[in-house]
Amino acid sequence: MMQRALSAVPRAAKAISKQRQFSALVSLDEEFPGLPATSPSPATASSPSVSTLPSGLTVVTEDASSSTTVTLTFPKAGSADEMLDEQGAALVNKGLAFNSGSGLSTMMIMRNIEDDGGMPFSSAGKFGATLGFTCPPENAARLAPLLATDCSFEKWDVRDARKLAATETEIAQSSAQVVLTEHLNAAAFGPQSAAGRPFYSASSVGLAEIQSFRSRAYGVNGAVLAVTGVADHASFVKAIEEGFSESPAGTPDAAASLTIWVEKADWPCQVDTHTLHLPLMLSGAASGVTGFSSKGLVGVYAGGTSTGELVDTLSTAVTSAGPELVARAKVLAKAEALFALDGGSKSLAEAMTASVVETGTFAGAAGVIAAYDAISDKEVDAAVSAMFKKTPALAAVGDITSVPYLGSIVSRFS
Repeated sequence: MMQRALSAVPRAAKAISKQRQFSALVSLDEEFPGLPATSPSPATASSPSVSTLPSGLTVVTEDASSSTTVTLTFPKAGSADEMLDEQGAALVNKGLAFNSGSGLSTMMIMRNIEDDGGMPFSSAGKFGATLGFTCPPENAARLAPLLATDCSFEKWDVRDARKLAATETEIAQSSAQVVLTEHLNAAAFGPQSAAGRPFYSASSVGLAEIQSFRSRAYGVNGAVLAVTGVADHASFVKAIEEGFSESPAGTPDAAASLTIWVEKADWPCQVDTHTLHLPLMLSGAASGVTGFSSKGLVGVYAGGTSTGELVDTLSTAVTSAGPELVARAKVLAKAEALFALDGGSKSLAEAMTASVVETGTFAGAAGVIAAYDAISDKEVDAAVSAMFKKTPALAAVGDITSVPYLGSIVSRFS
């Protein structure tokens, strides 16, 4: 028996050797097929795709992200689209995200997302609202329709959403930055316009107004579904078209009028601070000055304790534009846009959505680079000249007793 065993060893070794030699011939890159590659293939550039469904829903995907984020953005669901009697409806509807609808309870909706490895999130502001989640790529198409359920407005859901809105409003009113932003929009657009009224409203909006706002603003017609990490765009779009077939379409009602008023925001704010925050709605750059922009506005911001120095600093910043500054601004703006595409799947989804909302398409990093490179100094000069012809809007919080009259500031730009 021992002799037979010993004689079998050479044959087994020879067989193993032959198998190994054969496996090596199967692939020149891998000696052991079936095991993870020790030299993975290099990453490839993102390839974006955009499709618009018959329902009016725009689907934008890309195929290079290693993780998947799904966002559904409703451009008309911000407070700027509230009717006069709907003030506060945008904030309350944000609290109704992922709540009961389309025959599913809040618990069932959340359980479906969490059981499939999803992490939900929602946001809203003056110009739109977004619902979304991160999840494994294979579960994205199945979970996406949960973002557009037909809300059933269960009384407990509405009660909780109202409480959440009241809490968020209370916190916002204690923040100098939020109060400043709200007053700035009031100064720029007019306090009685939809865009000028505050997003954080303590008013008790009625159920009928909450429902009318949602039925008009939270429809798939005009919405943008952005998804990262999608390998097959065509198959995904087909699955989305089927999954969203019963989602609310929204109503064609006109949004609230964006009447533009301009005035000095010189009322005292409910903020206990000794630091003055002073933004001026023009563009520029200087030491201690930060540029910013939002829909319809572009400006600069600075904070400190000396009102006169702040006004001088901001005035200098917005009147110091030159070829060198323009070239530097273009590089920084392009870099910021590219960093947004490379800041993770959620940041990428947000950038994709913003591009589709603004231009109707998304061309990826190559498109971003081409768009910024195409901006000429002449176009920048024309835009700055157009801004200087308009009266700037001014807002301040803190000690505003020595804030100069707006007319004296306007004269610096004539």
